[in-house]
Amino acid sequence: MNTNRWTRLFAWQRMNKNANEEENKGEESNKKKIEEAPKINWKEWIIDPSEEFYYTWLQIMILPICYNWVIIICRTCFYAIEETYVAAWLTLDYICDLIFVLDTVIGFRTGFLEQGILVRDLSRLKTRYIHSSRFKWDIASLLPTDLLYLKLGIHTPLVRVNRFLRTGRLNEALDRMETRTSYPNTFRVAKLMLYIFVLIHWNACIYFSLSNYIGFGADPWVYPNISDPDFASTRRQYFYCFWFSTLILTTVGDTPTPEREEEYLFLVADMLIAVLVFASVVGSMGDVISSLRDRDNVFFPNHELVKGYLRSRRISKELQKRVNDWYQHLHINKKITRENEILQYLPFTLQTATAVSVHLPTLSKVTIFQNCEKSLLEQLVLKLTPQVYSPGEYVCKKGDVGHEMYIIKEGKLAVVADDGVTQFAVLGDGNFFGEISILNIKGNKSGNRRTANIRSIGYSDLFSLSKEGLTETLLEYPAAKRLLEEKGRQILTKMGMLEETDEGEGEVEKTEDKVNRLEACLETLQTKLARLIAELESSARKMMQRVEQLELQTEGWEGIVAEGAQGEIEEREKVKEREIGDGKGEGEKEDEEEPVVEGERGEGDGGEESLGEKKNVKENETIEKEKEETEEEIIKTETHQDQKRDESR
Repeated sequence: MNTNRWTRLFAWQRMNKNANEEENKGEESNKKKIEEAPKINWKEWIIDPSEEFYYTWLQIMILPICYNWVIIICRTCFYAIEETYVAAWLTLDYICDLIFVLDTVIGFRTGFLEQGILVRDLSRLKTRYIHSSRFKWDIASLLPTDLLYLKLGIHTPLVRVNRFLRTGRLNEALDRMETRTSYPNTFRVAKLMLYIFVLIHWNACIYFSLSNYIGFGADPWVYPNISDPDFASTRRQYFYCFWFSTLILTTVGDTPTPEREEEYLFLVADMLIAVLVFASVVGSMGDVISSLRDRDNVFFPNHELVKGYLRSRRISKELQKRVNDWYQHLHINKKITRENEILQYLPFTLQTATAVSVHLPTLSKVTIFQNCEKSLLEQLVLKLTPQVYSPGEYVCKKGDVGHEMYIIKEGKLAVVADDGVTQFAVLGDGNFFGEISILNIKGNKSGNRRTANIRSIGYSDLFSLSKEGLTETLLEYPAAKRLLEEKGRQILTKMGMLEETDEGEGEVEKTEDKVNRLEACLETLQTKLARLIAELESSARKMMQRVEQLELQTEGWEGIVAEGAQGEIEEREKVKEREIGDGKGEGEKEDEEEPVVEGERGEGDGGEESLGEKKNVKENETIEKEKEETEEEIIKTETHQDQKRDESR
């Protein structure tokens, strides 16, 4: 007994020690977590407008703004409400003012994007906020107009009318909520109803204040006398005024005929406002309905257009019923067959991310795509096209050429015989078929044709991957292409649908293909070379003809020049003989003049000779230049032809 007690005592002590150690470890781990938690540096705290905190703060700002729009006018017109709950109203007023002050502080700390990067410089943020128009409205809404209570009295809440200047934050909050909500059309209707409620509320308050000014019960149009117990309670006063304002603004019920000028003016103003309200309601509802219709047209095929086509072509009623049943199935079960058209409005990266999150698990189930690169699967995911098949409809028939493969997302399909009754197997969710037909595998006995009849038992949702889409994607992934072909050969070998061929024959065929391709290239090069030689010969022939023509022209010029020089020499000799025959006994004066004449003649003859020589020199220079140009052109043509020969080689 004693030993048992001691053993129990020791066991109890050990348990206490273990418990204390565990507690100490837990405390130490909690301390470490607290120490490791990042501390917020409030001096450098910046708010990102795209984060959740900013969105939550905008939702909080809706409350004080709506409070001021609803309560201030109510307290001003229904003085009984103001006097009864004055302490509560003052408390709520200053809570709203505190929220406005915090919103101003947040405005100084709100970042903005510059070239796509969030600016975190506090000095720049402050400068930008101070110079913005929002800062002016925020400061105006925080002006201490409550100090007018000291002069006008505590029961004049109208002095807080400057708080309405924060309405811009309400619009921003509602816009953010509309973009984030999953039901934007419902939200638009709710926002419109909120605006209408505030408008009717203000109109009810003004109606009660006008009744007080004219006198309660003065005529049937104003509010009844509050001395009547049925109309004395504050609740009854507000509900009656709200009901009467609703009748006027919606123009639904009959209202009493006004009797005073003030009543007529009020009713005319309300009628004009009612026209605007009615137009805004009708327009907003029309926008909601049109957006819903556009959404349906994007998500689902246009049923009305198809039905009109079937009627105009006088299609049988049985086929029309099948088409209508297919459309009805799409609408009831929200089946979307136009995903690619919807996602095209997103950037390519977001398209890929969305398609991967939706379709990648389904594509990964296909055997031939397992262990492939993730980037390849991401490219293939964008090629998937959803399809819906009706009961009894054939997806493919035996002997058809396969242009796509199918992956079963939901539903059951039967592999049936040619009679359409005998079932060999049933395919369910996650199964696939037709994957071999889109791979051009050599030796496939089926020749890329369907080997079975597959029919939908009920409504079946499938994904189809076209042969063109796979081929286009595999062009950028040659290793994946070889891997897929190898997997396809293995599957065909197991099925006994692959013809065995020697590798040597394949290599011989490849070399023969290469030789044929080289021969074809050689023939094309030979034709190009022959064409270039013919062009060279024709150009050389033209150049020779031109040179011959130039030579003929120059020969004629030389004969003309020689004849002209000989004629001049003969004329000089005749002149000399004439001078000698005239006699030598003339006076000194004539003797003196003759040399002068001869000198003049000599100068003239020498001038003519110099002009002829200049002409000859110029003609020779032009001939030499033309010869040089012809030689340069011949050299250029020869070099160009040599370059073409080198390129063809």
